[in-house]
Amino acid sequence: MKNDVEKILFTKEEISEKVKYLANQIKCAYEGKNPLILCILKGSLIFTADLVRELDFPCTIDFMQVSSYGSGSETTGKLKIKKDMDSDVNGRDVIIVEDILDSGVTLSNLLPEIKRRGAKSVAVCVFLNKPERRIAEINADYIGYDIENEFVIGYGLDYDEKYRNLPYVGVLKRSVYEK
Repeated sequence: MKNDVEKILFTKEEISEKVKYLANQIKCAYEGKNPLILCILKGSLIFTADLVRELDFPCTIDFMQVSSYGSGSETTGKLKIKKDMDSDVNGRDVIIVEDILDSGVTLSNLLPEIKRRGAKSVAVCVFLNKPERRIAEINADYIGYDIENEFVIGYGLDYDEKYRNLPYVGVLKRSVYEK
C-alpha cells in the first residue's frame, strides 16, 4: 500500500492537531446543546471517531452511507443512500461529518434531505475540502484543510475500498487509478 503513495500531505500528528482545532470550533458553537453527529460512512468513520472524542459535551452519533461515486474517481452525479440513519432528526441540531468535500454533489443532495426531515439546524464539518472540483454550490461550516485537485487516500479515504487504514493522508500515484 505504501508503495502506491506519491507523497504524504498530512501526517498523523498534523491530523491530530487539526481535529482538536475543529473540535474546539464546534464546542464553541454547540455549547449547551446536544447535537446529532451524523457520520457519513465509510470515509468519515475515522475522522468522526477522533472528532467526537475531543468533544466534551453531550452528543448523539448516527450513521448514513451515501455516495455519488461508484468504484472510480469521478462522481456519477446522483445520490445513492445505501444505509439510512436510525435517528429522528426532527427538532435536532445536526452536524454532518464528511471526509472530503469534492464535487459537492453528495452533500448538495443530502442537506435538503436532512432539512426536509425537520432538523432544527444542519452544519457540515469536512476534514478535506477541494474547492476547485466543486460542481454543486455548497460550502462547509467547518473545514480541516483545503487541498489541491489530487486523488487522496488514507485516514478513512479510499480508492476502491483500499488505503482507508493508512494513518496519514497521502496522494495516490496516478498509475494506480489510471489503468
